[in-house]
This record gives sequence, structure tokens and C-alpha cells, in this order.
Amino acid sequence: MAERAALEELVRLQGERVRVLKQQKASAEEIEKEVAKLLKLKAQLGPDEGKQKFVLKTPKETLTGKYGEDSKLIYDLKDQGGELLSLRYDLTVPFARYLAMNKLTNIKRYHIAKVYRRDNPAMTRGRYREFYQCDFDIAGQFDPMIPDAECLKIMCEILSSLQIGDFLVKVNDRRILDGMFAICGVPDSKFRTICSSVDKLDKVSWEEVKNEMVGEKGLAPEVADRIGDYVQQHGGVSLVEQLLQDPELSQNKQALEGLGDLKLLFEYLTLFGIADKISFDLSLARGLDYYTGVIYEAVLLQTPVRAGEEPLGVGSVAAGGRYDGLVGMFDPKGRKVPCVGLSIGVERIFSIVEQRLEALEEKVRTTETQVLVASAQKKLLEERLKLVSELWDAGIKAELLYKKNPKLLNQLQYCEEAGIPLVAIIGEQELKDGVIKLRSVASREEVDVRREDLVEEIKRRTSQPLCIC
Repeated sequence: MAERAALEELVRLQGERVRVLKQQKASAEEIEKEVAKLLKLKAQLGPDEGKQKFVLKTPKETLTGKYGEDSKLIYDLKDQGGELLSLRYDLTVPFARYLAMNKLTNIKRYHIAKVYRRDNPAMTRGRYREFYQCDFDIAGQFDPMIPDAECLKIMCEILSSLQIGDFLVKVNDRRILDGMFAICGVPDSKFRTICSSVDKLDKVSWEEVKNEMVGEKGLAPEVADRIGDYVQQHGGVSLVEQLLQDPELSQNKQALEGLGDLKLLFEYLTLFGIADKISFDLSLARGLDYYTGVIYEAVLLQTPVRAGEEPLGVGSVAAGGRYDGLVGMFDPKGRKVPCVGLSIGVERIFSIVEQRLEALEEKVRTTETQVLVASAQKKLLEERLKLVSELWDAGIKAELLYKKNPKLLNQLQYCEEAGIPLVAIIGEQELKDGVIKLRSVASREEVDVRREDLVEEIKRRTSQPLCIC
């Protein structure tokens, strides 16, 4: 008992030391070193008998070392036990941890959930600190590029279905980048940090990126110039074939493997009918450290809504890639599970839709309701209830205002505000004639429809797929 008490005191003191270092904003390396000591002491202490042992945990020890320079965007949290905890940065690392903990080697899944970034919010560009992502991943040992091609097909299918405008999916391969850095003379220790600089080429000019490489990261100017010769190239499968003949790049084993896989990928993308949406772009780097192979990012080719207006810009709307080594980082025996996936930026897409509707002076539709059942005179609540019930039974998305005698103008205004396309108006004369007055909210045109034909008429008018743009 005395020995355990002594260990508990050491754990308490080490935990206090970790908290003090965090308060003093010590370096991440120093904090992680002390956290490692704390975890070692806790391991020696072992579980306290009679207390429940919690296995599922998401401490920052899980998140650090996976995101490169983007690690500064992780939300750190403090824990009374002295551990470094954080909010999840994305859905990929937690997925890899889940596979390792449950010893899964083959799964296909999608996941929609919130993630958190300690970023500078820019609402009009779709940048938030708390936002939703939609991920799709395929885990398992399969033949090269077949799952990767399916992920790109899914990405294109989603973006096309949303009808948010023309888009282009940039693809590259981390092995090509690493091989390129090697032949250009980048030291191994600078691969990831130079990769992060290259990844900024979609936002700033090559000169600015070069200045960062040389001035801030200590790269030799001639090495940066050699990198510039490569990363400013983009094209299709012809560029892949051109680089396969490059006298230096083709001699690098990593780059050769990456180029071979990209050539195969373009063959599958052609069969899927999406090759025209794909561009091989050597400037695409994806700053996250866990990618090991093919990487991709979808950007909108947005044109101004009206002459003289600036194009709508929210950056990439979807991205992903292959991360074959991530699961092994969480497995006690280091067993790897090859994975590839994609992430859709839900909030960014919403930003695009909202900006477009605002520019066109259109209202955002806030309901799926197809028709509002309205009345033209008082004392017709019973008739409205009967009709709305008939429409519900027929599978029509209908509603009515929860008032006994609403004014017709108020009912019509409600439809305009909520974006309900049709109004079924009941009046005393309509009841006598056995018809319902069907009004188009957009055109304000009204037609009398026999009651027994109303369901079919509403279905006919609303059969076109709803567009969010």
C-alpha cells in the first residue's frame, strides 16, 4: 500500500508539472516529453482495483504528429489528470484509431460529424472553427488504384449532383512529391515543411512560396528553383507519361511507383467517365502528414454570377487521399491497414449556395414542404384538416398554418418566406364546385383542379428533383 501511495504522489507531482508547463506555454516537445513520463508512471501504477477502467480515449497524443504544420490548428484542452486532450481535427484519424482498437482490416463506411479548427473564421469563405464534414473511406488490402478511383468517382458524383457549378479535381501523389524533393536536393528533415509551403501555391504566387522556403525554412535558392520547375506543371495523363521519361525523376524509386499508379488511376477514371474532371497537378501537396500515396482536392471553377462581380471563392470543397500507415500508428504491433478516403466540406458548400442565392436575390428554401393547404375564408379549418390528411396519405409533403382563421395574405407570405412552391386554396365556391384552387407561389398563377386529380397534379409539378442552388 505504501509503495502504491508513493507512486500516486509521483503521478500527482508529474501531472502538476505538465499543467505548469502548459500554463507557461512551453514548447510542444518539452510538454510531450513530460507527458510521456507521466504516462510511464501511470503504467507502473496500474489500474486501481474497484475502479472502472476506461479504454476509449482520444487524447492529443493521438492527434499530434499527424497533421504537419496544421497541428497548430488543433484545439487543446486541459485535464485534471495532467493529460493533453483535444477536440478532433478531422474524422480520418479517429477512424484509423477505431480500426486499430477493433482489429478491423476491411470496411467501407461514411461518417458525417463535427470537427474543430483553431482557425481565423471567414464566414463568406466557408471557414469556421466548428463545422461538419462528410467522410467516405475504404479500408483493406486491394489491388492498386481500384478503391482510389471509386473515391474520386464518388467525389465527382456528389459535386455534380449538388449542382454548385463546374469543378476540377486536382490529383498528385505524395511519393512523387518526396521523389521530386529528393532529386532537387531537399534534406530529408525538411520534406514535410517544404511540402506545406508547396501546398500554398493555390493561394499565393510561386515567388511568395519560394521566399518562404528560402527565407523562413532555410532552403538553398537553387534547390527552390528546381522545385519550381516541377510544381508549376499540371495536365493529364500525358504529363504522367512525360514525367515517366524524366531522366532524373524516373530514377527515383518512390516517384516511379507514384507515377505508375497515377497512370493506372487515369485508366480507371477514363472508364468511370470522369477523366475530364481530373487534373494532375504537381503543386498539390495536402499538408497533412498521414498521406502516403495518391492525394486529391476538388476546387470550383466559379464564374461571376453577374458581369463585373467577383467570383465566389471558398477554397477547396472536397479533398482526400491514401493513408496506408495511419492505422499502424495506433496498433500495438504496428499492423498496417491500407486506407483511402475523401472528405466533403459541408459548410463550405452551404456558403457557396447561400452566396449564390443572395447574389441572385433568391431566398434560401428552409423546408421540403411541397404544398401549403390554405383557406380563402373563415370557418374552413375542418376542410383544411381533411385535405391536408388526404395529401399526407398520398405521400405529399404538405402543411397548414396552426390557426383557425388565418388571413389568406398571411398564408401566401408564409409560402414565399419558407420557399413552399404551391398553395392549395380552399374556398366556399371551390367546395361547391368540387375543385381546389392550385396556386404557383413563384408565378402567382392559379388554376382550378378537380379534387380527385389534385394529388397527381401536385406530383406532376413537383416531380423535378429539387435543386439547392
